[in-house]
Amino acid sequence: MQEPVWNEWRRPGPTPAQRRRDIIVAVIVLLCAAEITVLINSMGAFTFGSAPSLREQLAWVLALSVPLVVRRRYPLAVMIVVSVLFIGAQWRQTGDNLVPSAVLFLAIFTVGAWERNRVLARWSRIGVIVWMFLWLGFHLVRAIIGPEVHFKNAAGPMDPMLASVLYGLEFNVFFFLFAYVVGEMAWTAARRQAQLEFKAEELRRSQEQNTRGAIAAERMRIARDLHDVVAHHVSVMGIQAGAARRVLDSDPVMARGALQTVEQTARTAINELRGLLGVLRADAETDSKAAPGLDDLPELLDNARAAGLEVSHGVYGDPRDVPSAVALSAYRVVQEALTNVVKHADARHVDVRMRFLESALEVEVADDGRGNTASNGSGFGLVGMRERLAVHGGSLEAGPRRKAGYLVRASLPTEETA
Repeated sequence: MQEPVWNEWRRPGPTPAQRRRDIIVAVIVLLCAAEITVLINSMGAFTFGSAPSLREQLAWVLALSVPLVVRRRYPLAVMIVVSVLFIGAQWRQTGDNLVPSAVLFLAIFTVGAWERNRVLARWSRIGVIVWMFLWLGFHLVRAIIGPEVHFKNAAGPMDPMLASVLYGLEFNVFFFLFAYVVGEMAWTAARRQAQLEFKAEELRRSQEQNTRGAIAAERMRIARDLHDVVAHHVSVMGIQAGAARRVLDSDPVMARGALQTVEQTARTAINELRGLLGVLRADAETDSKAAPGLDDLPELLDNARAAGLEVSHGVYGDPRDVPSAVALSAYRVVQEALTNVVKHADARHVDVRMRFLESALEVEVADDGRGNTASNGSGFGLVGMRERLAVHGGSLEAGPRRKAGYLVRASLPTEETA
């Protein structure tokens, strides 16, 4: 997977959830604007000293709020429409200017955060900001050359009209600069998140490839060892058996020695094969003890309790005999999961459950710890579990629980055809 050129990165369109949130935001803005308009009209505290009818003001509120429904889908068009409506509302001297200003801020921010063409996003916002400052300059010039305005409570050292002009300019510079910068920050954050997701996916693919390579290399090594063991010892056994056959009647002593060599070679081959197969199938037992099964689970749980864990054990369904290989695999999964809990999880309680389903045996180990119980510290981790279960056509589910701890659940078919 080729890495994108991040300077030319294009942000994906909004998700359905984000589109739904845009609708909710537009509805909230509409309701707030309608309420503020009614309150201002009820107080008579109009922004421009007077205002058109309440019905016309509510129509302006509706027109300004509706474009926000598609602000992330069509950010540039929404900004242009909102800018035109904003100037129109001021031209008509609607009673409230707070919510229209907030809508304009949101439209400019959205272009910075979502417009895919970055050159167009930059210059369109600059154009709108320049347009707004020209409109502000028009208002300031009209106020300066118009009838004299009396500032009844003016008490500062500056001329009241000059102070009013400077205040308006500084406030609008901060307003539009903040909308521009916040939009750029949102775009940069989205691009950084995309970079992190790409790197994480690359790392995951690399880890999977390394794991597959390591498994293939290990299997190839074991296959070579198996070939060497079988080829060498079977050749020796064949030669000695042939020699024994030829001298069986004429020299029984020599024949007996050849047969003893065959016996010793066979035992050596079996021991070496057992060790090699143990690498593939699980932690090989070095003694002659029978393979553990489901009946040995209580001893395993007692060992976990001795290590300081609170262990609860439940059996569900009708217990029945299962194939010995399936029982061994179930035992190994529980053993490995408990070992990982003891070694790698800061856990106090672990719950071991066994379910006898209609055509499968399911074992589940869940703890309440905070550590990474998927650790491979014992040499038989999740990859080993899946390899073991795959022999029986089973499946493994492993991962963090919703609140705390880790869950390992293995399902093993018990039908003879599995």
